[in-house]
Amino acid sequence: MIDWARRAVESALAAGATDAEGYLSEDRGREVRVHGGEVESLSAATKRGIGVRAWIGARVGYAFDTNLSEAGVDALALRAVEMARAADEDEFAGPPRSAVRLSSDIGGEGAAELSDPSVASWSTAEIAELTLAIERTALDADRRVAGVEQAVYADSAERVAIASSTGIEGEYESSHCYGYVLALAEGEGARETGLGFDLGRGPVALDPVAIGREGAERAVSMIGARKPQSRAWPVVLDPTVAASFVAIVGRGLCASAVQRGRSPFAERLGSEVAAGAFVLDDDGLDPEGSASSPFDGEGVARRRTPLIEGGLLRNYLHDTYTASRAGTASTGSAGRGGYRSQPAVGASNLLVAPGTLTPEGLLDEAGEGVLVTDVAGLHSGVNPVTGAFSVGASGRAIRDGELAEPIREFTIASDLVSMLGAVSAVGAAPRWVPFGGSVSTPALLIEQMTVAGS
Repeated sequence: MIDWARRAVESALAAGATDAEGYLSEDRGREVRVHGGEVESLSAATKRGIGVRAWIGARVGYAFDTNLSEAGVDALALRAVEMARAADEDEFAGPPRSAVRLSSDIGGEGAAELSDPSVASWSTAEIAELTLAIERTALDADRRVAGVEQAVYADSAERVAIASSTGIEGEYESSHCYGYVLALAEGEGARETGLGFDLGRGPVALDPVAIGREGAERAVSMIGARKPQSRAWPVVLDPTVAASFVAIVGRGLCASAVQRGRSPFAERLGSEVAAGAFVLDDDGLDPEGSASSPFDGEGVARRRTPLIEGGLLRNYLHDTYTASRAGTASTGSAGRGGYRSQPAVGASNLLVAPGTLTPEGLLDEAGEGVLVTDVAGLHSGVNPVTGAFSVGASGRAIRDGELAEPIREFTIASDLVSMLGAVSAVGAAPRWVPFGGSVSTPALLIEQMTVAGS
């Protein structure tokens, strides 16, 4: 693949570009859905192609194609150059100039590879049986589990190569997969749902029994749920809910949002934005992170970037373009949705530093309050400018430092900066959550949040 990237660069330069970049990606993915003890659907797809960026001075053009032949790549490079000639000048447009090693290792010698061979070696039949085992476990875990809304397995194996006229050259392979179940429990005249999930580099890392049991336990625990009393309560966000909030915080810390004035963290660099207990990093090199890679979407080396530390906002996430606008350096945070898209700023793996409290310790610290285990509409319910939110939630009441009755049909309301400033304790057990990004976070105790119920 790296040879095609090099040829694209050479062809673009020959066609009149002052600088050029070739980016190739191949993504092979499978998804299995089961229902009622049978495979309901199976899909498998491979996406492979090349994208070329060409610069002519302060103009940049982009084109992509799936034709990986000499004639096809040459024609694509010419098209990118023609797009650059027709583009408007942008003083901040320019190629990245940070060279990277040709390596797929994360963390140096002896480190784990990003690619798990079980993704390729496990047959479709084995994947289907794993997914069916998730469903069976959920159904057998408790007599009150009346059914499974869906049990799903999905994986992806990706190859990436990049080369540019500025000396950047690299390639790597990576893989990741996840399985989840939505269990349905019946009781007291209502149906409740519960989510169980697991993730890893390959299917061999997934535990179907743990996934099924978690979904069943969460569903059963919500039987008999009622609305809580409306007031300001201490609120514990379990890791799955905390991860959703952290992913939104990560988007607000991307320089592209900040520079457009569409972030509650705009013009707050160096200011206090959180309690000291809340520490957040972006780490594109974490061996366990599904978004890890040796370099970002434009070939700049990945790194660990402190975002919030000691209560202060330490850094924004930058790609080459936003860094040029801000007069700083890229943080290696250019994301890419494959060969069809140009790079854009995005978080890699967001990590909330764990604290020292066990789950029981967090509940004891809360005393009286609410444990939130699920929220609805969060990603569309947060104001991108102010960070204000009011979203539906469900979970458990906390009474005398212990879990009490299930609660639902209530809302929690605050804004992102106020919420982070009210983090009074952090759990000791972080969990990787794959929904809405790659996030590792423990449970968070918010000292006070408005809860609107009955």
